[in-house]
Amino acid sequence: MDNILSIITFLPLLAGVVCFFVPDRAASGVALVGSLLTMLASWTLWGGYDPGGAAFQFTETIPWIEDLGIHYAVGIDGISLLLILLTTLLTPVIILSASPAIHDRLNQYLGWMMVLETAMLGTFVALDTFLFYVFWELMLIPMYFIIGMWGGERRIYATIKFFIYTMLGSLLMLVAILALYVTYAEQTGSYSALLVDLYNTDLTYSTQLWMFAAFVLAFAIKVPIFPLHTWLPDAHVEAPTAGSVILAGVLLKMGTYGFLRFCLPYFPGAIATITPWMMSLAVIGIVYGALVAMVQEDVKKLVAYSSVSHLGYVVLGVFALNAQGLAGGLLQMLGHGLSTGALFLLVGMIYERRHTKVIAEFGGLSKVVPVFAFVFMVVTFASVGLPGLNGFIGEFLILLGSFERAPVATVFAASGVILGAVYMLWMFQRVMFGPLTNASNKSMQDLTGRELAYLAPILVLIVVMGVYPGPFLDVMQPSVERLVDVLGQSNLSEATVALDVPHGAGAAVEAASSAGSH
Repeated sequence: MDNILSIITFLPLLAGVVCFFVPDRAASGVALVGSLLTMLASWTLWGGYDPGGAAFQFTETIPWIEDLGIHYAVGIDGISLLLILLTTLLTPVIILSASPAIHDRLNQYLGWMMVLETAMLGTFVALDTFLFYVFWELMLIPMYFIIGMWGGERRIYATIKFFIYTMLGSLLMLVAILALYVTYAEQTGSYSALLVDLYNTDLTYSTQLWMFAAFVLAFAIKVPIFPLHTWLPDAHVEAPTAGSVILAGVLLKMGTYGFLRFCLPYFPGAIATITPWMMSLAVIGIVYGALVAMVQEDVKKLVAYSSVSHLGYVVLGVFALNAQGLAGGLLQMLGHGLSTGALFLLVGMIYERRHTKVIAEFGGLSKVVPVFAFVFMVVTFASVGLPGLNGFIGEFLILLGSFERAPVATVFAASGVILGAVYMLWMFQRVMFGPLTNASNKSMQDLTGRELAYLAPILVLIVVMGVYPGPFLDVMQPSVERLVDVLGQSNLSEATVALDVPHGAGAAVEAASSAGSH
């Protein structure tokens, strides 16, 4: 189907608009059907995608503002395909989880969730820089209302902080987009905002540095990278459960996706200078996030800080600038979306039953809710990177790739694996084991059939990705290799020297890229 990407992108928007004008019960059905149809449509992309090519597929290009060279241009490669599938999987899950938890203006809540899905999908499929920016900014609006209207006691504070942080970065990115757009027009005599055109813009080294900084700030806030992370714990703690799931599962990936789609191919000349800083901040974020998570008394805030640590691994893999690091970063994005999304769902279930998130209020729950305890155990192990589950292979590839680039930094980053096991397993032990001393916990209800139904696909994928990651790697491989080629071996070698990697690592990068094709 020629316009399948447009259907997938705007079907949730249509369902969301309908939700605003129907009663709550009908809105639940509309949102669920709309999200399921979108998910089914996205599966056709997997079936029709050619994993042997690196070119964008399922492309559509329609003149939008023709005089200015702005187009409605969409398409996908192996990177965006996997993130689209993650988005369309998590959306029906959060729709199913929302209905029992939201008791006020459910139709509006579901409407904003569906609008948010369109914004997220549009960001992943946009091949025109201005179109990307439109969808990027559109994501702010539904999240503003979801947190601000249905969040916790400090929801207004968290919403304003989230909005200001994100908006500041976005405005600077817009300035860089305009500068890039004007530079291309001056060099070619024609206007275009298409990625394939702007990739070829000839920029001086200093110009690349300034533009790179503007783009990186926007994406670093969204990830978020230390020290721009402070909005995230507040947003997670105050957001309703579904808002936290989609924030951790998809929205945080927008930042790392931006690095891959824009920063690296737009500004390859600036990589040698920027890479040491980005890898250093990634390592700091890994260790800092783990240490802060370790001392949290609120289980939801603990999971929020774990995201800061886990996304640090993704940034580390991206700026390893080789095939293993990039592939590992992508797998970690997918794995984090599944396992951390599931963690927030489980924390939300505990809160709905006990109306508290304080770890000290629990203990011995496995005696009362054994099925819940088992699911919580699987997701916890996935989060700490247990071999055989989805968190392991991504972290392994990231550390393998980054070791070729910066061995010392990788050693510090690897400590985050140990720290992650400490705070996650300690939290699990305090919540699930020990004496059942709190009388309020003795009457807790175990997982319902509805809850098991929407957790099941996540659990299956957690195992499948851990045991058989081959299909995911095969799909992303050509896109990853194309990105390594775009960066150019000369720039990679310069970055290697800047990070004081032993002699010969540049050749190892080339060998790694070649090995990825076998």
